[in-house]
Amino acid sequence: MSETKDPEITYEMLAGSYAMRAKFYMYMFDVLREAYDADRAVELIGEAARRLGADMGQKLKPHGPDDIKGLTDHFLSGIPCRDQLFAPELRKCDDEGMEIQFHRCPLKDNWVADGRSDEDLELLCRAAGVIDAGMFGAAGFTFKGETWTPGKTGCCRLVVEPGPAEDA
Repeated sequence: MSETKDPEITYEMLAGSYAMRAKFYMYMFDVLREAYDADRAVELIGEAARRLGADMGQKLKPHGPDDIKGLTDHFLSGIPCRDQLFAPELRKCDDEGMEIQFHRCPLKDNWVADGRSDEDLELLCRAAGVIDAGMFGAAGFTFKGETWTPGKTGCCRLVVEPGPAEDA
């Protein structure tokens, strides 16, 4: 009997998965904006993204509320093909917090390739970026990041600080 091996995940597979995720955000934004308005669309997508982030943040919870080094190592090592897809620059990692500047984002790259306006890009980034607040918040940290806005290069800037001390 032969063993079943896990398939090798390639960069192309990951890029394709991110492209599909980007399209989903984009079409969901369009539908919600048509039904309501842009602000409500961002709010609703953001809430869904926050919930997804909170689920994802459970794996980072052992580092909360103040193991910034452990959090940073765990977070960065968990991003497959991170240099090719996100080009993260670790600007700070000490007891006071971490700061990571992403110079790329596969979601934003796909929205740009689809011809979205700067206004749409800003709104889509704001909505999708709430995933980070959900993730780091659920892990017990304080999140103070920024999403892309017109005139900036790269993409999101993650700023994470120790969270409130847990009650004994």
